[in-house]
Amino acid sequence: MTSIFEPAIYYSVISGMFCLAVIVFVILQRVTAGYGMMYNCKWGPTVNNRLGWVLMEAPSFIAMLLLWIFSSRAASPALTVMALLFEAHYFQRSFLFPMLIRGSNRMPLVIILCGVIFNVVNAYMIGGWLFYVSPADAYPVSWLWSPLFILGTVIFLTGMAVNLHSDHIIRHLRRPGDSGHYIPRGGMFRYVTSANYFGEVTEWLGYAILTWSLGGLAFVVWTFANLAPRARATHRRYLEKFGDRYAGLNRRYIIPFIY
Repeated sequence: MTSIFEPAIYYSVISGMFCLAVIVFVILQRVTAGYGMMYNCKWGPTVNNRLGWVLMEAPSFIAMLLLWIFSSRAASPALTVMALLFEAHYFQRSFLFPMLIRGSNRMPLVIILCGVIFNVVNAYMIGGWLFYVSPADAYPVSWLWSPLFILGTVIFLTGMAVNLHSDHIIRHLRRPGDSGHYIPRGGMFRYVTSANYFGEVTEWLGYAILTWSLGGLAFVVWTFANLAPRARATHRRYLEKFGDRYAGLNRRYIIPFIY
């Protein structure tokens, strides 16, 4: 029976994801996913935001965990560290972040379904490479003190810190019972509208470097393709709501000084 980890299948999925990322980036310039600040009831049935985030993000955590524990390479020190970095992000995103959400917003089920598919495929691309497709000697224990791993890990942890700090700022914009929208300030919000998204893109750029893999590269490309258009839409929403007061801040969308 053909395995989903056959190199031909794996690289076909990678190629398809790169092509699809370009298509999604173009589509999202015109269509904004209806959740969070952009919530729109036209997207169909919804669930509570907290439940929605758990349902959407947890499959990635679970998929990577299964790929890891059922692999013959599960005890590899370098692979264990790389898997733990991935799982740390998704544990926070799946089980801690949802519990910190304030308010009673809703998330469309169709968004959750798209997110589940996206997250599982990304876990396959990264976990599949690390534990099944990569050469058996690709990541010796010495990889953990290689320049690529050290540089990538520093970038990854920096991105995570930016992401967590930005989420903290956004969470505390409102007082209990308040449903208004306010301009986030401080941290990387000095430079971009969507500092939380900048942090996430930075995280996965670091992960692509520390794993030095096509799966990691595909993930960061997909992350940018998904979040950059949303950052642009958020920027426009702030301009509509706050006008010159926001325009005067001279923020970019998601990449400081660039985009």
